[in-house]
Amino acid sequence: MARPAGNRARWRGSAPLSGLGQFRGRIAALGGVIVILLAAGTWVALTHASAQSTRSRGGNSTRHAKVVAQARAVPLTVVSVTPAQGVRFANGTAPVKVQFSAPLAAGSPMPWIRPAVPGTWTADGKGGVEFVPARGFQQWTHVQVVIPAGVRSASGQRLAQATTVHFRVGGFAPARLPELLAQLGYLPVSWIPSAGQVAPSLGSAAGQLSAAYAPPAGTYAWQPGYPFRLRAFWAGGSPSGLIVHGAIMAFESDHGLAMDGVAGAQVWQSLLHAAAAHQVNTHGYSYALADQHYPEKLTVWHNGRVILRTPANTGIPVAPTAVGTDPVYLRYQSQIMKGTNPDGSKYADPVAWVAYFRAGEAVHYFPRYSYGSQQSLGCVELPWGQAKYVWPYLTYGTLVTVTPN
Repeated sequence: MARPAGNRARWRGSAPLSGLGQFRGRIAALGGVIVILLAAGTWVALTHASAQSTRSRGGNSTRHAKVVAQARAVPLTVVSVTPAQGVRFANGTAPVKVQFSAPLAAGSPMPWIRPAVPGTWTADGKGGVEFVPARGFQQWTHVQVVIPAGVRSASGQRLAQATTVHFRVGGFAPARLPELLAQLGYLPVSWIPSAGQVAPSLGSAAGQLSAAYAPPAGTYAWQPGYPFRLRAFWAGGSPSGLIVHGAIMAFESDHGLAMDGVAGAQVWQSLLHAAAAHQVNTHGYSYALADQHYPEKLTVWHNGRVILRTPANTGIPVAPTAVGTDPVYLRYQSQIMKGTNPDGSKYADPVAWVAYFRAGEAVHYFPRYSYGSQQSLGCVELPWGQAKYVWPYLTYGTLVTVTPN
C-alpha cells in the first residue's frame, strides 16, 4: 500500500474507526493533520484541532463541572440598596432598588418591604431588582427592605445571610400645598403647570402622592373680579400666606378636622384623599372688606363678584374694631352676645347671623336706628336682611379685612 506523497510522519499503529459504519481503516499523524486510510483505499484528512476537540469532549465537561462547582461555592452578595441604610428624607414614591453581585435565578426568593404597600418587583437580568410601588408611602414612614437568606443567582450562588436596610420617608413639599388647594378650588387663584410638566389629575391617588413629594413646576393666575387689596395676603404663593391659612381652615371645616389652619399630617392625608376622590370645594371663595371711612360699609366678594355692599357699623373709639385681616373661625345663626359696656355695666344682647373673625369681633345683625358709623363695641353690625343674606357666604376660613379710619 503506497503512502500519500510527502508523508514524513511515521505510523503510530492501526485502530478501528468508530462512527464510520462498516468501514475500517488506519490513523496516521502527519504533522498537524490526522490522515485516515479507509478500507476502500480513500484517504481522509482531519485537522489536529478537530481531532483534539473530539478527544477532549470528556475533559471539557469535567472542567465545566468544576467551574460551576467553584461558582456555586462563592456566595451571592448584596452590592447596594437604594435608598441606602439610614437615609432620612427619601421620596415615598420612588422605586426601591437592590443590586446583587450576580443575576438572579428565575423563581428565586425576592426582597420584600415593610410596611407592605402594593407594588411590583422586577429583575433587570444584570443582578438588579427594583420595587415600583403602585402608590407609595405616606410622609415620615419608617421603611424596611428585607432581603432574605436563600436568594439565589442563575449560576446557583446563594445569599448566605439575610439583610435588612432601614430608611425613612421625608415630608411632603410645602410648595405643593397651594397647588393642591388651588386644584381643589379653595383659593382665588388658578394653578397652571409649566410647559413639559405633568400635572397630577384629580382622581389619581398615585399621581397626587408623587406630586406631594416632588411638585411639578407651575404658575398661579388670579381669578378676575377680586380687589387688589386681597393680593397682599397671597405672599407670592407662599404656604405661609394668610390666604393659604384661610383656605386650610376652610378645608378643615369641610372635612371635619380641627380648624387651626396648619397643614399637619392629618390635613395632608385628607387633602390627598380628597384629590383622589375628586372632592372639590363646593361653597366657592369669599372675601369681606369693612371700610371704616365714613360712611362705613361692608363689601363682600364671592367667586370674583361683588355680592353685597351695605352700610355697616364698627366700634366706637373706646371699643374700636381692630384694624387688620383675619379668617372666620366661629359661626352662629343666633346667640346671646355677652360682654361689658364702657361704663362697666354688663350686657346680654340677642344677635343673629354671626361670623366671628377675631376674639370678641364678628360680622352680625344688630338692631340700630341707622348704619354707617361707629356705634358698636368692636363688631361689624349689619341690618337684618343684609346679615341674613351674606351669612352663608362668610364660611369658615373667609378673610375679613378692617381698614383704618
